[in-house]
Amino acid sequence: MPQIRPITDLRNTNEISELCHAKKEPVFITKNGYGDLVVLSIEAYEELIDTLQADAAIRESEQELENGGELVDAREALSSLRRKYSL
Repeated sequence: MPQIRPITDLRNTNEISELCHAKKEPVFITKNGYGDLVVLSIEAYEELIDTLQADAAIRESEQELENGGELVDAREALSSLRRKYSL
């Protein structure tokens, strides 16, 4: 369940930090009853960014395939790269 805290709780940075690390999910900060900020641990942020980049790469691949892109067997592609770059 998401953690929602008022902005005044940011005065206690250690508590917010511990909460972010313990729950491994974002803490939503409200101001005057409305959403204002999201606080994440660095680990959760990096995981989120990695997931977004992987999703973007998959979407790009799917669009390329829909636009007539050519499918290549993974073993053939790796073999070709090894020959090309002497890996």
